[in-house]
This record gives sequence, structure tokens and C-alpha cells, in this order.
Amino acid sequence: MDSLDVELFADYHQIHLSDDGSPGELSEAWTDQAVVDRLAVVDDAMAIGTSVNVTVAVRVEVLDAQPAADLADYDHVVEGSMQVRSGRIVVMGCTDYEPDAVRVRVPIGPVRVRAASSNLAEAERLGVDSDEALQTMERLRVQVWPAPSEEPVVLKRWVGESGLRQDR
Repeated sequence: MDSLDVELFADYHQIHLSDDGSPGELSEAWTDQAVVDRLAVVDDAMAIGTSVNVTVAVRVEVLDAQPAADLADYDHVVEGSMQVRSGRIVVMGCTDYEPDAVRVRVPIGPVRVRAASSNLAEAERLGVDSDEALQTMERLRVQVWPAPSEEPVVLKRWVGESGLRQDR
């Protein structure tokens, strides 16, 4: 497994993944349902919604196969598929400068992406101050593995600090 840890500014409450060289145009993908699910997907890109509009801690893991579902450790978990033609994905905040963004080697072809968010209650409570310390930051684990394309799915839904969750 290859992995990368990075802190990214989640401007407009989103982190983007795209095939390197793709325009990754996601504006039309943000439907009402995508906002609720925290995942907007197009052919070769996706945006993962965040609770905060500040810096979040992101861990990207490239896997050989689908990982076990460890939903108990996370507040919100979604999966989506995208095509990777270049063998690299760009990982960046919504308004980051793409040429300077982090790139991660992944298998060429269709990949599945699982985005698992944690520490959401603390991040939402502190809002713009949540990124002042790692223990209060929203955390996002992004796992990528080769897999046939499938529709996006919410495996575990966060519905706010009330603690009400709906698992699939």
C-alpha cells in the first residue's frame, strides 16, 4: 500500500480528485443529492464534501483491492468511481493551483474511491478555528483501488452534531 498525508484547504467545503491532465469540471455534478451525500462525481474526477471551509487533514491510500469496511471509526463514508487514464490522480483543495497540487500514482483504468470522514463533531463545533490543531481538524481518509465503475453510494451518513447517523 502506498499512502500520503497532506493538509489541504477545503475551500467551498470540498476536496477534489481528478485524473492528471483532466479539466475535472465538477460544477454540474453538484446536484442537491450530491451535496447531501458529500460526493460529486464525473467521469474522471470527483469532489468530496467537507464539514468545514478550512484546512483538513487528508490521508490518501492506494490499495490493490477493496478494503474491509471499517465504518465504526468514521462519521461519514461514501464511495464513487472514476476513470484514470494517466496513472496519477491530482489531490487538491477546490481553489488550489492545479500545477502545484499533489499527485499520487494509481492504477490506470477505472478505480473506486472510498472517502471516510472523521472528527466531524469537533470540526463543526469549532468551525473556522478547527484547523488550529491536528486534534480538532476534520480528517479525511481517501482509499483508491482498481475496480469496475459503479454508482456512488453512501455507506454511512453524518447528519450533524446530534449524533444521528444512518448506516447502510
